Amino acid sequence: MTHGQPKPIAQLLSVLVLAGVSLALWSAWLGWDQSRDVHPDGSTTGPYEAWQVIGLALTLLVPVCWAASRQYVVGAVVGTTAGLSVASYADWSDDASGLFVIGVGLVTVGSLVATAAVSAVVAALKGQPPRPTSAWSR
Repeated sequence: MTHGQPKPIAQLLSVLVLAGVSLALWSAWLGWDQSRDVHPDGSTTGPYEAWQVIGLALTLLVPVCWAASRQYVVGAVVGTTAGLSVASYADWSDDASGLFVIGVGLVTVGSLVATAAVSAVVAALKGQPPRPTSAWSR
């Protein structure tokens, strides 16, 4: 049995599955909380609490680590980033100021960097560094 790179169809499937998992986890942790908290001094915070965002990040570690440990690094990075980007866009796009685009951009960059770092660590610990999958690397 060979332990090479997964087939392109399997990589594509991993991207789709991780995107779906990310969308579902966003909905579970953040999708239900849409109201801002008004404090006695009139200031507002929210709609999310810190524990919700931390919970989302920690639960996303499971599928990202699982995918990266099985050499589905593309799925772990691209799928998770795409899922979180789509979820944040759908959740915030009703903002009339248009500033939601900055938030979506920050979610995209942050999730890309975080999932790439986690995937690299998992692959290094597994002893199988991620290899490029392009035709030029063969």
